[in-house]
Amino acid sequence: MITLINRFEVTGSVEEFEHAFDGTSAFFAAQPGFVRHRLLRHLDRPGHYVNVADWEDTRSFQQALRQPEFAAHRAVLRALSHSDPELYTAHLERVPS
Repeated sequence: MITLINRFEVTGSVEEFEHAFDGTSAFFAAQPGFVRHRLLRHLDRPGHYVNVADWEDTRSFQQALRQPEFAAHRAVLRALSHSDPELYTAHLERVPS
């Protein structure tokens, strides 16, 4: 499994960003290899978000990005925000026993 961590700083309307991100989330949720995601909103800095998305593998994630339908989602989010996407793999995980 891989994890996308994408930090967003909204430069446009927060409401428009959240609406656009909801559409993008629905698009990704329908793609093969998608596992789950969470959009986190910063408590003290309005307009700052983090997307944490899990995918089965890098190939699945990259195929989703190449879908022609994704271009419109990307354009809207880029018009409303700056982002910093990075891919990670789990190194250490602990859960309560």
